[in-house]
Amino acid sequence: MELSDKTARQIYEEVRANPARKEFGFGRKLAVVNVDVQKAYTLTEEFKTAYTTHPDQLHYIDLLSKLAREAGLPVIWTHVAYMDSGEDAGVWGTRTNTPDSLQNIKFNSRRAEFDDRVHPNRVKDAIYCKKMPSAFFETPLQSLLVWHRIDTLVITGGSTSGCIRATAVDSLSRGYRTIVPEECVADKHESYHFANLTDLMLKYADVVPVQRVIDWLDAYTHAE
Repeated sequence: MELSDKTARQIYEEVRANPARKEFGFGRKLAVVNVDVQKAYTLTEEFKTAYTTHPDQLHYIDLLSKLAREAGLPVIWTHVAYMDSGEDAGVWGTRTNTPDSLQNIKFNSRRAEFDDRVHPNRVKDAIYCKKMPSAFFETPLQSLLVWHRIDTLVITGGSTSGCIRATAVDSLSRGYRTIVPEECVADKHESYHFANLTDLMLKYADVVPVQRVIDWLDAYTHAE
């Protein structure tokens, strides 16, 4: 194992500046998957479980969703919420039992609501309640992507080290070109965030500036 005194951020910036592998790139048709952009994870002034990395994260998520929707491309939003008993969280919900615990994000609670700064379209967008880290696990996501003949996923939300990583790994495993806009994902601590962005970039996804996705969507719209 290689040892280093560098921070996770420094390692990420070095790898980003000197890529050792070519990108997967965009395919012909993408979908935007917004993972758990809900108040439990976005309202840092209210919930201990929330986090912020890039100050414009939610603006960019909403913008990408709007552009994709207007281009006729699928937009998917996931959130987590559990029964009053918490039993549908399974073993994942057994490590703690406090008001901030995962299994205590209840249906119809404030913690389960999407952040007010994003605007899911409840007519056109797909909205899935997921129970585990990956947006693919026991949701209809795969079927929706097959129906729309999607070959590329743009994944946003949080957390980088948890549900974003899990979704990205599952995305690649299912044969999708996987794009993570750097400004659109967040985590509790910069160490987790940048270490996982590095790992995603080296193995599972293209980690790119959000402007790259905006430009692709613009080109797609004008080509239609």
